[in-house]
Amino acid sequence: MRLVFAGTPEFAVPSLRVAASRGEVVAVYTQPDRPAGRGRGLAASPVKQEAQRLGLPVLQPQTLRTVEARRALLALQPDLMIVVAYGLLLPPRILATPVLGCWNVHASLLPRWRGAAPIQRAIEAGDAETGVCLMQMEQGLDTGPVLLSQSTPIGPQETGGQLHARLADLGAQVLADGLALLRVGMRPAPRPQPAAGVTYARKLDKAEARLDWSRPADELARKVRAFDPWPVAEAELAGERVRVHGAVALPLAHAMVPGSVLHAGRDGIDVACGDGALRIRALQRAGGKVVTAADYLNARSDLRTGRS
Repeated sequence: MRLVFAGTPEFAVPSLRVAASRGEVVAVYTQPDRPAGRGRGLAASPVKQEAQRLGLPVLQPQTLRTVEARRALLALQPDLMIVVAYGLLLPPRILATPVLGCWNVHASLLPRWRGAAPIQRAIEAGDAETGVCLMQMEQGLDTGPVLLSQSTPIGPQETGGQLHARLADLGAQVLADGLALLRVGMRPAPRPQPAAGVTYARKLDKAEARLDWSRPADELARKVRAFDPWPVAEAELAGERVRVHGAVALPLAHAMVPGSVLHAGRDGIDVACGDGALRIRALQRAGGKVVTAADYLNARSDLRTGRS
């Protein structure tokens, strides 16, 4: 087969390795280099870096909507295009160019969590499980029929970053299974997505990372996990803005105003919520590094409540 791969972030790298394992990838599409770091110099995407390591040709068009972009893809004579978190829309003519169309590896159990941030939204919503789908792409947003899928439980303390890494590997495995079927002449059977159960995972916004202490503690704990490592939950703690990197919900009855510190000791800082309390275990001051609650309290002894 002649495969074309399209992807950009770290999530797509395991799938690229699978696609390239048999020497069938004729080109890799990824987004143009972007400014990054303090110096704002141009940086290659993780997929570009991996493609270069593998010695694969890299294409970085600003858009796929031009005649030139379609001609470039046609010249590659692709049997199949594999798309994993590419970040650019594929217009109908691009979708129709490969002989077998375009496959997409998506990090949810469709139709739940179509869209940009399915991993984080699944944790934030308190889902017990998630998974990956290998989908035949069509014009709609993640609406295409599912070819293969694999589910996995979400750990009770699993963060967005941890789940991201697991699903990247699981997605690569599902892609490997689909390609193995193609190689023996067995095209995976497409299963239309059901109309019921559709949800959308909107793109993450830094503004929504602010913790509202009037909300239930279990909701805030899920947000802390979901937004780790980005954009990272922020909160007002005893008059100071901090970033919260680790927290658990406590089913604690209290009559305090939300945001009040109920307890501060080596085991954590318990903050009153609209329902229950949030125990902060790891946090970060402005301009500082991530520390445990115990280390934070060395600089904020005014918060200590006397209990260990």
